[in-house]
Amino acid sequence: MPLCLCVSHAVDNAANWPTFQVHSVPLRCLVTINASNVAAVLGSESELGRRVANLDDLRHLVEEGLPVAALDRVVVRVTRDDRSAAELKYRLVPKTTLRRRVRLDPEESQRLERLARMTVLAEQVWESPDLAHEFLTSMQHQLDGERPVDLARSDIGTRQVETLLMKIEYALPV
Repeated sequence: MPLCLCVSHAVDNAANWPTFQVHSVPLRCLVTINASNVAAVLGSESELGRRVANLDDLRHLVEEGLPVAALDRVVVRVTRDDRSAAELKYRLVPKTTLRRRVRLDPEESQRLERLARMTVLAEQVWESPDLAHEFLTSMQHQLDGERPVDLARSDIGTRQVETLLMKIEYALPV
């Protein structure tokens, strides 16, 4: 039997007696990453040079270094104009470093994978690329006024964004 996280809250009823409604959320929804969806944001199978079917495949791809083309692909998906795209791109990977490379190093690849993962989750929660873009590129009060795209630079920042998105998804207090 799969583990579940149960969320309950009081519901008004005609008799004015307190009642509770319980929602079960499969724990796997909170802790798993759909590796193939993240890979699709990073590029096609031919662009990435391999098929990504699971987290092991994604991890190996990141450890080997993502192709530079994946950076452009993710940045275009997250931003809406050239200025924002250049700003985000060179925040993830320094411009001077980027010019002489075909592949990103593992650390740069990790930052890019985190942004791709965050994008997949935001699009899932908001059910719209435009609303996900608005969320990812706007300062969020719940994140101390930071923009989610800026928090993708670190693992802990990404976890903060993912936690906020999961709270929104499951209507938990933020």
